[in-house]
Amino acid sequence: MTSTPESALPEPRTEAGRTGLATLLADPGHALVGLDFDGTLAPIVPDPDAARGHPDVPAVLSRLAGAGVRVAVVTGRPAATAVEYAGIGGVAGLVVLGHYGLERWEGGRLTAPEDLAAVAGAKRRLPDLLAGLGAPEGTYVEDKGASVAVHTRRTADPEAALDLLRGPLAALADELGLVVEPGRFVLELRPAGGDKGDALRTLVAEAMPSVVVFVGDDLGDLAAFDAVDQLRASGTPGLLVCSGSTEVTAVAERADLVVDGPDGVVQLLGAVAEQLAEPPITGPTTEV
Repeated sequence: MTSTPESALPEPRTEAGRTGLATLLADPGHALVGLDFDGTLAPIVPDPDAARGHPDVPAVLSRLAGAGVRVAVVTGRPAATAVEYAGIGGVAGLVVLGHYGLERWEGGRLTAPEDLAAVAGAKRRLPDLLAGLGAPEGTYVEDKGASVAVHTRRTADPEAALDLLRGPLAALADELGLVVEPGRFVLELRPAGGDKGDALRTLVAEAMPSVVVFVGDDLGDLAAFDAVDQLRASGTPGLLVCSGSTEVTAVAERADLVVDGPDGVVQLLGAVAEQLAEPPITGPTTEV
């Protein structure tokens, strides 16, 4: 995939996607745009704590918000971390749902649950579990507050390490009443009962939008894609966008439009904002 100028707005490959994009451009004041963070607004990096949003993200989200679009970030990260790492605290009207909707950041105010006992139990048991499995050097545990993630990206063979850990981590999660959220060389143990689809439905219930757009890159984003598909089936237009990578193909297969990673996401959003900023074309008037 090659980069395109900001003004070049790509065309979705599906009729449903084309309808969604057309509705967004025609009615931005009633549009909801949901965005994943890692791999979508921020490049994937070996150390999750080193992730930072694309430098153009704050400006392009502000332009969309200025055109009346309801902008939201839906992430597995803590909400405040996503706000900090992307530098988006100043985007007007922004909502950030963290931990798959368990916590919410809006207008500088964070609403978050207390650390759950099951997650705390997983954090305590993971070191011995990983040691007993002989987890390879480079296996990294990320404490995310209301969840805990085990990364294999830093290992010599990330896919083999993930295969080694998948079954035992699923068993631990099942024992503790947690669920495993798979991702790009990561397995996250989190509380059951919520995913990005549920988080997006919460935003839809609040905003009652005329069109819903969701942009994601990883397996956890498929639940949000499902939510958009359900909305489309009931008559609300939608657009599914994949921030493409060579690591995950399932999201691209479901998307109406595939762009080239965070660079492509920023270019797409910038092209939308540019079109929304243009004055509408009106036809000639006839005097009577």
